[in-house]
Amino acid sequence: MTRVGNGLDVHPFGPAGDGRPLVLAGVTVPSARGLVGHSDADVVCHAVADALLGAVALGDLGSRFGVDRPATAGADSLDGLLAAVVADLADAGWRVGNVDVTVVAQEPRLAPHRAGMRANLARVLAVDVDAVSVKATTTDRLGSLGRGEGIAAWATCLVVRG
Repeated sequence: MTRVGNGLDVHPFGPAGDGRPLVLAGVTVPSARGLVGHSDADVVCHAVADALLGAVALGDLGSRFGVDRPATAGADSLDGLLAAVVADLADAGWRVGNVDVTVVAQEPRLAPHRAGMRANLARVLAVDVDAVSVKATTTDRLGSLGRGEGIAAWATCLVVRG
């Protein structure tokens, strides 16, 4: 049996110089501004985690980890939150088949970091790197993402029973 899940996450940028890093799929991307969130604000990991949880009807990232829980403040989204979701899937008898992610960011350029993002996700998802796609696009300066106010990520996953 297979199932498909979709996930979306968006975080705003914080002010330049606040010292918060920009973390995407566990990769620290050079940027004057980082994303603001309860955890490390890794929109890629959050979108993938939501897609996985949705595929097997285990809720969503907010209900699983919640922003009201002190234990998740500043959490590492790759090796903490996403790894916990993958363990939950395994406990429920599911494994990841593949994941496809689209990151929407006017800046910074993400192409130089895609290989690292794919490798990190593949490691935590326990799949070959060729089962992980990470793409980046812009909104051609339209809307809040186009004005550089934040970054969004969409993820689609396939999970397999057994």
